[in-house]
Amino acid sequence: MELKEKTTLSREEAAARLHAIADELASNNDVVIEREDIRFVAHVPDQVHLKVEFEIEDDGTELEIELTWKSPER
Repeated sequence: MELKEKTTLSREEAAARLHAIADELASNNDVVIEREDIRFVAHVPDQVHLKVEFEIEDDGTELEIELTWKSPER
C-alpha cells in the first residue's frame, strides 16, 4: 500500500506538518495519517533509517526527507 500526497503550502504550514509528524515519532511508536475517510497507522520501531537529500538544479530546489524501517517478522 502506498499513499502519496503533493500539495502547495506556505513555508509555515509545511513546518507545522513536519513538526506534527516529528511529535508523533517522539511521543509514541505510531504515526497516524488520515485522508478523507481513510486512516493509516504505521508502527515505527525504536531504530529507523533516515535519508536526507538536498538537490539544487536549474529548474528548482528539492529537500527530501525519508524514514524507512523493516516491518516486524510475523
